[in-house]
Amino acid sequence: MSEIDGVVTWAEIDLEAIRQNVRSFKRHVGAAVQIYAVVKANAYGHGAVPVAKAALEAGAARLAVHRLTEGIELRQAGLTAPILVMGYTPPAGAQTMVEWDLTPSCITTEFAQALSTQAAAQGKTIPLHVKVDTGMSRYGLFPAEVMPFLTAIAKLPAVSIEGLFTHFATADASDQTWVRQQITTFDQVIASIQASGMDIPIIHAANSATTMKLPQAHYNAVRPGISMYGMNPSSEWEPVFDLHPALTLKSTVSRVRELPTGAGVSYGRTFVTSRPTTAALVPVGYGDGYHRILTNKGVVLVRGKRAPIIGRVCMDQFVVDVTGIPGVQQDDEVVLVGRQGDERISAEEVGRLAGSINYEVTTGLLPRVVRKYIN
Repeated sequence: MSEIDGVVTWAEIDLEAIRQNVRSFKRHVGAAVQIYAVVKANAYGHGAVPVAKAALEAGAARLAVHRLTEGIELRQAGLTAPILVMGYTPPAGAQTMVEWDLTPSCITTEFAQALSTQAAAQGKTIPLHVKVDTGMSRYGLFPAEVMPFLTAIAKLPAVSIEGLFTHFATADASDQTWVRQQITTFDQVIASIQASGMDIPIIHAANSATTMKLPQAHYNAVRPGISMYGMNPSSEWEPVFDLHPALTLKSTVSRVRELPTGAGVSYGRTFVTSRPTTAALVPVGYGDGYHRILTNKGVVLVRGKRAPIIGRVCMDQFVVDVTGIPGVQQDDEVVLVGRQGDERISAEEVGRLAGSINYEVTTGLLPRVVRKYIN
């Protein structure tokens, strides 16, 4: 079942699948384009340190996270590759950023000055990246703000402007009109920087979807995220190369009972049996990150067959109907995401049933779901 005795719910992470997906991205973009392996949010729920190591082994040159603490976790694990912290860090985090040799994104002079002061005090030069808001209306500088900002921070000691980046709002859509407009805006910013005589070594913009669909957005680095884990970057089109899902979410049957007609199942009696029903209890719930909204509409695999969830998903467990599946017994394997026999439940399917997306299915898995690494 699991490498830890007594574990009843776990996620198996296939690290070779991660490597295969990174290698596919490398082939797709070519040798001149670097790969930033995006391992934020605990590597989309897969485990940041093991995934980062696998991605680097497969040819990723750099890592990307969102928060300072995520970068520290990777450094504490002994990883020495460049790590870009893509999100906001307040000036108070400058000392820590420099101490751990992380690469910050920077959009304020206050933070740039703090970085300069701390890097100089520690005898270092810290590289930083500047984000341009080309149409997301989130984090980043408006295009007109970029040149004045770069000019100001270029004068600071112990700071090196290493990168310029942006992010696309509709990369997963079939209609690429807005993405192309964002690319045009970003290209205009790049042209103005080059016209000033300033050289920024690393230019990056493309996530998984844009990396697949728009070569003109590759620049000299790309940032694959969701598809590095083998999940589709879009619900509107198929990936342009084969992806290998890395995560399988598993549990076990903890009890099998024969319920009579008219039996209410779980809290609120949202499901009442209309016939004699063989019910199996599965020890997974929203306390594991399996969404309560899957009440009465989720499905799992038992003995290679689909079994629907009946009744509410609780914090720690839910019930499935296994009436049509012969021989189900306690300690049988249950697959919530992944393949069992000839059947498969994808993260995309679970996301649709939950009214969400595949990202949330894996990223939402909480720490008590044991991660087991294979390959």
